[in-house]
Amino acid sequence: MKQKACKVCKSKFDPLRPLQMVCSPKCGMEYTKKQTAKKWQKEKKVIKEKLFTKKDYLNILQKVFNTYIRIRDKGKPCASCDKFLNTNDINAGHFYSVGAYPNLRFNELNVHNQCIECNLHKHGNVLEYSLRLPNRIGIDKYNLLQESRNTPLKIDIEEIKELIKIYKEKTKQLK
Repeated sequence: MKQKACKVCKSKFDPLRPLQMVCSPKCGMEYTKKQTAKKWQKEKKVIKEKLFTKKDYLNILQKVFNTYIRIRDKGKPCASCDKFLNTNDINAGHFYSVGAYPNLRFNELNVHNQCIECNLHKHGNVLEYSLRLPNRIGIDKYNLLQESRNTPLKIDIEEIKELIKIYKEKTKQLK
C-alpha cells in the first residue's frame, strides 16, 4: 500500500489497512477525540436551536437589523438633530416606537441612525425626527409609513429566520 500522511501529526506512515487514517494508537485516540468534539458541536447547535423561542429569534433579528441600519446610514447625520456621528455613537432609532407599533419594528423606512443623546436621553426626539424624516425618505415614503403603522404584523419563526438571512446578506453587501 501507498504511504499516507497521518490526520493528526501529519507524518508519513505505511498503513496496515486500506482505511487507516493515523500512524499510531496515540494519534488514533486524538483523532477520535477531535471527531467526537466536532459531532458534539453540531448536535449542541441543533439542540440549542430547538430550545429557541420566537422571542429569542426576534432578538437575534433585531440585532442583525440594527447592524444593517447602522451600516446603511453610516456617514449620514442623526435623523433627529442632524449632528454627524462617530461610528461608536450610532443607534438605530425607530420613528414609531417598537412598543407602540411592533408591526414597524423591522420596517426600513421607520428606522434610521440617531445619536445616543436623541435616541436614549430624549426618547427618540420624535418632534425633530418627524420634521426631518420626510426630507430624508421622501414625502411619498413618509405617507406610506404613516398609512402602514396600523397594519398588523403576523410573522412566524421561519419568516424570522429568513429575515435574519436577508439582513445578514444585505449587511455583507454594504461592507
